[in-house]
Amino acid sequence: MKRSKVLALLGLAMRGKNLVSGEFQTIEAVKCGDVMVVIIAEDASDNTKKLFHNKCSFYEIPVYEYGTKEDLGRAIGKDLRSSVGVCDEGLANAIITQLENR
Repeated sequence: MKRSKVLALLGLAMRGKNLVSGEFQTIEAVKCGDVMVVIIAEDASDNTKKLFHNKCSFYEIPVYEYGTKEDLGRAIGKDLRSSVGVCDEGLANAIITQLENR
């Protein structure tokens, strides 16, 4: 149940244009401070995971590993996505709550 709730919240963020996806867009949003939480696919490469953990740690943005590339892509209506960033504070808080209670 919680898995589908997180993915549903990501879909909601995408429909509300409060989400960035893909490695380059997400990194740029992290650098600009537009992102409230970053989610990385569990099957992303080790280099991608390390890059996001380092950047998010530096900019003090919470980062979580969740789902697969296919799960994240399907949730937002796109192809495979290794990373997504949520730009809305309320949605980000709801996603963080779901991820920490799993």
